[in-house]
Amino acid sequence: MAAEATSWQKEQVSRAFVHALATQGGYTLCDWNVDKDGVDVTLRSRGFMVDIQLKCTQSPRTVRSGYSFDLDIETYDKLRDPERSAPGHLALLIVPPDIGRWVTHQSDSIVLACHGYWASLHGMGHAAGSSTTAVHLPEHQELTVKAMGTMFDAARRMTNSAGLGLN
Repeated sequence: MAAEATSWQKEQVSRAFVHALATQGGYTLCDWNVDKDGVDVTLRSRGFMVDIQLKCTQSPRTVRSGYSFDLDIETYDKLRDPERSAPGHLALLIVPPDIGRWVTHQSDSIVLACHGYWASLHGMGHAAGSSTTAVHLPEHQELTVKAMGTMFDAARRMTNSAGLGLN
């Protein structure tokens, strides 16, 4: 059995994955060196922003129609807060158990052997747990460039509905 990767290794491969997608999609990406607001990265596109908390696992918990991740309540509450200026999301990256398989070097490319899923937490209800809450990440919500576009669509709707409330 392969050794469990350290948390910093998981964080770095998650960031690399999101950086690659954001670059392909033409999005600006900001890395936060401290995630006191529950955010690891923020994406920007034409004035709109999307906040993402990154998590990574070598042993995902599979549930019906997707995955489940236990997120600490403090981060969950920050990401679900309806008063946010950018919608909060959880992204779960799944990597092979063997860290040696995470990156494959080929003659003309480097391949990241991982895949991700996402869930919007903006406006979700109070957590059921006292220290963590299970967040469902549906298998149809793969973290892709197209999914990032969907996140920006939600940010646009959120901004437009907030603007309506000011009149």
